[in-house]
Order: sequence, then structure tokens, then C-alpha cells
Amino acid sequence: MTQTAAITPPVETKPQREARASGLLLAIILVGQFLAILNVNIVNVATPTIEADLHSSGAGLQMIVAGYTIVYAVLLITGARVGDLFGYRNAFLGGLTLFTLTTLGAGLAPSTGWLVAFRLLQGSGAALMMPQVLTLIQRNYQGAARGRAIGLWSLTVSGGIVIGQALGGILLGMGAGWRIVFLVLVPVGALLLAAGLKVLPADRGGGKTGLDPWGLVSLSAAVLLLVVPMVLGRELGWPLWGWISMGLSVVMFAAFVRIERWVTASGGRPLVNAQVLRAPGMRPGLAVLLFGPATWGAFLFTSALHLQGELHLTPLASGMMLVPCALAFGLVGLGWPKLPVRLQRPLVPFGYVVAAPAYLGLGLAAGGGVPYAIMSALVGAGLGVQVAVTNMATEQVDGQYAADASGALLTVMQLGQVIGVSTVGTLFITLSQGHGTVSAALMSAIAMAGLAVVAGLSSIFLVRRRVPAAAQDLDIS
Repeated sequence: MTQTAAITPPVETKPQREARASGLLLAIILVGQFLAILNVNIVNVATPTIEADLHSSGAGLQMIVAGYTIVYAVLLITGARVGDLFGYRNAFLGGLTLFTLTTLGAGLAPSTGWLVAFRLLQGSGAALMMPQVLTLIQRNYQGAARGRAIGLWSLTVSGGIVIGQALGGILLGMGAGWRIVFLVLVPVGALLLAAGLKVLPADRGGGKTGLDPWGLVSLSAAVLLLVVPMVLGRELGWPLWGWISMGLSVVMFAAFVRIERWVTASGGRPLVNAQVLRAPGMRPGLAVLLFGPATWGAFLFTSALHLQGELHLTPLASGMMLVPCALAFGLVGLGWPKLPVRLQRPLVPFGYVVAAPAYLGLGLAAGGGVPYAIMSALVGAGLGVQVAVTNMATEQVDGQYAADASGALLTVMQLGQVIGVSTVGTLFITLSQGHGTVSAALMSAIAMAGLAVVAGLSSIFLVRRRVPAAAQDLDIS
């Protein structure tokens, strides 16, 4: 597997003394990540029950579902910097504590307002916890072990969404009410916290300066102005304020870039260091991780509506229909490092060559059944190369900037999923209103195939770059 020594931080790196400890460390941080990802979708299937029990308005239900995603997306890079300043262990455990307590609060919420508030705080905990996962992997695993860890990381990100839909259906089917979808996660979080206190390695982080408040404010505003209308715009009929907000987000992103240049010129440390973006592979990797996850988010959203709509499947059955997709994703993601080194890089664009026609096949197999499951498996196999993308994008990032890279990658991936859901999801809903979900699924599949093609073309720039000789020396097949 292609690796470089540059990803190993120059300070505070203490490899695990025992394989067992190393595996336990990975299990703890990945389960924490799984809980955070699970909460994106597990609430969706409970909204009718929440509405009946709490007498929630339409706007209230939207914020219960979307508030978590909005706060999570806005604060990801900030969460990465907090870990860089105060230690990745402390940030992970702090985020996990906040997440677990607010999950308990959500499960006991007496009203819609309280539930929305706890969901927003849940998103804050997830944003503090999640960036530390990839950073801890970068700092504690090298060589083939790092490739396997990143493969499991990516599988957890993708599988958590699919499992969330199925688990929500299972829990509600038990007849315990909507609160169970939150309360069942509380003991898991508590056990994880106890184990993490004993296993996670101590560190002081790598930050030398503060939080870059002006960069923090400008980037948070830019992401907020973009994400809020994209998450809520579809349900609200794309009001004028949403388009104005998205236009202002472009202005704020431009302001953020200028502020970061000023901070750098002044000798400070910017929120996103330019050295991260200059690292070979990061910019094309970010492009791939924008468009690839956009197809993934759109696929999961539209497939749930289609399978549970015109095909009349239960939430559990529709979730199980996507299991072949998640399994194929995992097999490719975990298997690519075992290929000969000369085949690993060409595998990335080939994956999108597989995914694009597979999306078209999903549209043609919209009637469900075995053909649909086969096409979804091919989609998962094609997108499984995103594990390799993450590895190649970060392999030459200096270890002291690992947190910056983690925050940037996670933010772009989250924005990609939001963009995919808002654009392709809107197309699907609009077409299904007049012609049914079968024809809408076909047109949406064409759009997803187009996004996969763009991701594949972007990946060519990632795999064509030359790997330094130092990296070649560390290749492990």
C-alpha cells in the first residue's frame, strides 16, 4: 500500500505496544464515529411518531431531523482545531461525553423545542468527536495497518447511514415508541467513554496558536449560509431567502480565504493551513470526496423514498435492500491495499467507471428485487475506492497538520452529501409528484451517474501525480 513517512507527526507519536491495544483503540474511536453517523438517519423513520406524540409542526420536525446535520457540518473544522489545541484524546472524549448526555436528553425531551435543542447539541458533540477519529488513525497507525484502519473508517461512515435506516425500523417495530431510538445509544456511549479513558493515548495536540477566531467566524458563516438553505430549502419550496443565503455563502468563503492569507502573513496559524492544500493529492482528493459522496447521499435519500414509496417496503426491508451495497463497499475498501502496488492507483478511476453505469442500472431496475440489489452492490463496489482516495489525499500531509486535513476532508464529504441530497433529491421529489417514483428514480439515476463521472475525472488528477521515492520505499503490498 502506498504510504509516506510525512503523515507521521514529528511529536507525541507513541505506537501501540500490543496489537490487542491497537485494535481496541481503533474499535473505540470507530464505534464513537458510528454512533455519530447513525444519528443522521435513525431519526428519519421516527418522525411520524414524534409528530403524533409531541404535536410537532412541520418546521419543528424539519429542525429535529436537519438541525443535527447543520450544526455538525458547520463545526467540523472547528472540532478538528480544538483537538489540535487541547489534545485529540481530550477532544474525542469531550465530544463523546457531550454527545451521550444530549442523546439522553433527546430521549427524555418533553417537547419539540427541547428535542430540537438537544439535537443541536448532539451535532456539536459529533462535530467535536468525529475529526479526532481520522486524526488518531493518522497518528497511531502506519503502513498496512493504516490502510486497513482507514478502510474500516470509511466503511463505518458509509455503513452507519444504511444501518441507521434499518435500525430505526427495527426499534420502532418493537413498539417502544420514538424515544427508544435515542435511549438505546446512551449505554453504548457510556461504555465507550469508560473504555476510552483507559485506552486512548495521551497527547498534547499539535497546535501552537489559538483558534483563529476571525477564520472560525467567517468559515462557520460560509458553511451555515450554504447548508441551511440546502437542508431546509426543499421542504420550504426554495424561498428567496435561501437563494440569497447561498449567494452570500460564496462571499463569505472568499472572505475566509483572504482572512486566512492575512493570518498566515501575520505569523499566526490559520484555521486551515495552506500547507495542507498544497500537499500533493489534497486538492484533487477534495474534489473527488465532494462529488463521490454527493452521489452516495443522493442514492441513500432517493432509494429510501422509492423503496418505501411506490414499492411499499417497510423501513427495515428498504434498509436490508441496501445491505449488498454496504458489503460491497466494505470488501473493496478493505481489499484494495492487498492488490499489487502497480494496480492500486488505477483502481480509483476504475471504481467510478463501475459506479456510473451501475447508477444507470439502478434506474432501469427501479422495480426492485434481485436486479436492484445487484446494481446497488455494484454501486457500493465502485464507491469503495473512496477509501483509497482518502489515503492518497493525506499520504503526503505533514503530521503536524493532520487535524487540519481531517477537518477539511470531513467537511467536504459532509457538504458533498448535503449537495447530493438537496439537488438530486429535489429532482426526484419533483418528478415523482407527477409521474411516480419509478420514472423519477431513472432520471435521478442519470444525475447520480453524471456526478460519478465528474468524481472519476477528478480522480485522474489524483492518481497521475508522481509518488516521491521516500513513499515508494514504504510501499507494502
